[in-house]
Amino acid sequence: MGRLIRNALTMLVVMTVITGLIYPMVATGVAQVLFPHQANGSLIERDGKPIGSELIGQYFDDPKYFWGRPSATTPQPNNGTASNGSNQGPTNTALRDAVQQRIDALRKVDPGNTAPVPADLVTASGSGLDPEISPAAAQYQVARVARVRHLSEQQVQTLVAQFTQGRQLGLLGELRVNVLQLNLALDSQQVH
Repeated sequence: MGRLIRNALTMLVVMTVITGLIYPMVATGVAQVLFPHQANGSLIERDGKPIGSELIGQYFDDPKYFWGRPSATTPQPNNGTASNGSNQGPTNTALRDAVQQRIDALRKVDPGNTAPVPADLVTASGSGLDPEISPAAAQYQVARVARVRHLSEQQVQTLVAQFTQGRQLGLLGELRVNVLQLNLALDSQQVH
């Protein structure tokens, strides 16, 4: 019986060292060598200071910016520590009310836009932290952003096209636009 307990404890210590220390250190080391940007959070910096991540959505509600997907994290939008979905189904009145409020907010800042509102601008994702929107969601906002920033729609369209990313490996996922990168590029534009 003593030998059995000693063997079990030895195996516990060995496996703890292998899976709790060695493996994480090797995986971290390999990631730092092969993918340092991604391993360090895919941070976006401005003037040497991190201002966000390519992987976590930022909250924008100023009409001069493109707006991202709504976040189900509350009370602070895009709160990474509270990542979750709303778990509200299509028949839930709270979801319908939230979607209508989002549509109303979009219509209020752009009353002349009568195009259908893309679904990803009014429905939260499973994580509530999506950093990207569909090209249709970006196109929906082009006229408003151009008007508020006193830019031509063509200038804004060019930026949207520049920040539209293709499918991963050419076949996985959908076309998408990183909202933070697009908004930072807009902030860098000169008024013509």
